[in-house]
Amino acid sequence: MIYVVFVEPETPGNIGFLARTMKNFGLINLVLINPCKLENESYYQAMHARDVVTNLQTYDSLKEFLILKQIDSAVATTGTAGGSYNVTRIAITPEQLADSINYNGNLALIFGREGNGLSNKEIALCDVIVSIPTHENYPILNITHAAAIIFYELFKREKSYPVDRLEAATSYEKESLMDYMDEIILKLGYPPHKSNNASIVFKRIIERAFISGREAHTLKGTLRRIKSRIKEINNNEEV
Repeated sequence: MIYVVFVEPETPGNIGFLARTMKNFGLINLVLINPCKLENESYYQAMHARDVVTNLQTYDSLKEFLILKQIDSAVATTGTAGGSYNVTRIAITPEQLADSINYNGNLALIFGREGNGLSNKEIALCDVIVSIPTHENYPILNITHAAAIIFYELFKREKSYPVDRLEAATSYEKESLMDYMDEIILKLGYPPHKSNNASIVFKRIIERAFISGREAHTLKGTLRRIKSRIKEINNNEEV
């Protein structure tokens, strides 16, 4: 299931515009995080997507939504992507997202505030970051324009998914991979900031790949062997 999440929308009209854009591409699950008050303008601007507004869900925080809806993949959108040395904001394009995404499980496409987008803390809760390449003279897109581009890239490939007989890795399986990797990183003796960056990078790679349950199982076995081998080496050194 795909959820479209709008974090702290500031104007009721934009809620309607987003609902309208969603319906253009067959999306119906709208979620608002700590929104402004809904008004008639939300329904008016939604036009033939008023049912999307009527059936929307609200939550007090993004974290609460991700937990309660058991989101398997959370995709943050940003107009300010990071470079190679800003690992928390390294982003992919909508086309790259559409090429790798698997519709199995619960997917959340998360859009930030009209004024300043998503905070670093909110982005840190997400698995993948998407940014739309724009001209440097005016790089920030209106939320509905950005949403339309991302929705289009997903929609035009929908006939290719889901992949037959391929079950995506669950949140639990991916978290288990992260736990093993974090234990390995800890044993390597990295400084805290490097350990944190290494953990973030591994998480991003796992989510971009949209790995299957079988792939997660195989990778977990490999990490387990690495962890065991490191333990053997450390024990031999202590003798």
